[in-house]
Amino acid sequence: MAEKQSGFFGYVRKDGSVGVRNYVAILPSVVCVNEVVEAIVANTVMTQGIIHHQGCCQTPPDLERTTECLIKIGENPNVGAVLIVSLGCEGVDTDRLEAALRRTGKPVDRINVQELGGTSRAIQAGLDKAQRLIRKIAGEQRVEVDMSHFTMGIKCGASDTTSGIASNPVIGYVADKVVDLGGTVIFGETTEFIGAEHILKRRAKNAEVAADIDRIVIEMENRAKAIGVDMRKGQPTPGNIKGGLSTIEEKSLGAIVKSGTKTIQGVIDYTEIPKGKGLWIKDSPGREIELMSGMAIGGAQIILFSTGRGAPQGFPVVPVIKICGNPITYERMIHDMDINAGLITTGERSLEEVGEEVFEMMLRVASGEVTKGEAIKYSKSMDFYMLGPVI
Repeated sequence: MAEKQSGFFGYVRKDGSVGVRNYVAILPSVVCVNEVVEAIVANTVMTQGIIHHQGCCQTPPDLERTTECLIKIGENPNVGAVLIVSLGCEGVDTDRLEAALRRTGKPVDRINVQELGGTSRAIQAGLDKAQRLIRKIAGEQRVEVDMSHFTMGIKCGASDTTSGIASNPVIGYVADKVVDLGGTVIFGETTEFIGAEHILKRRAKNAEVAADIDRIVIEMENRAKAIGVDMRKGQPTPGNIKGGLSTIEEKSLGAIVKSGTKTIQGVIDYTEIPKGKGLWIKDSPGREIELMSGMAIGGAQIILFSTGRGAPQGFPVVPVIKICGNPITYERMIHDMDINAGLITTGERSLEEVGEEVFEMMLRVASGEVTKGEAIKYSKSMDFYMLGPVI
């Protein structure tokens, strides 16, 4: 059955990308206007707020990084239109931001809180502009496309021993299938490559990609050393340890399984999108909010999220499918978990059976079915991964 469902119904954008959702992104250029954004989203449909904590008082490299993150979120295929909300004195160049987003061909508008005379007037102006944007894109129809238009992000969080033996292998199964069908898969969590680099390097496309895998792991470790700490004091987390993962190396060996078995085409920076089809590594941290943001920045339309202890996080503009490897956790958190991969650990189902279940659900979600997290609007878990201090 799944072999016949090798495509999905999505929204074709002017740049040729295909969205699985059709949101108006309410995009704050700076942390100072987050509450204006939240007020606009609370009083409109089809909108999602891109709530982050950057945009001013940053080092020049991080300010550039923030700007690129905002542009890439607005470019994500699941975004049909963008309303930029600026304060008026932030570090982000909002003219550049608007110009970049207009080049996508999507409807774009903008408000400036200081120019409008404060938050109350800005909220009203934002509601008026958001309404117009919503009406512009509300009539867009889904069309059938093949999997070459599909990009999947993958993540694991709140992991325990069942993650590495059930839910992560299931995602790996789906990742292989997506690549075989001509799609793109992005995986990251550089901290969770430590101790497993040699395995990933064997799958590298060439020596340059293998060297890049080594490089990003060393750079991640050096960031921790630069402030005089051992990264292993933060990884694995206390929850991981309680769940049976004793070391970062043990955690890594389970984590990389979710990438499947295909050739790694390359390593991309946090603000980059894959340079072709197939399997790609994104240099990124392990924490959910920054990692999922990185997937969306990379153009992912859907994120598959493996968990053992139970992680409920969603994302504003990208559906997140929760796959739980622990049958006890699945029953306890049944309103948050989409797929029970714990049936593999109990021997009731095979890896292939659950993998096909996830793949089929993923195609349905791509065509409009909502995840459990979307149904309860648990979708605000995001922020951008910065390299330097706030100044």
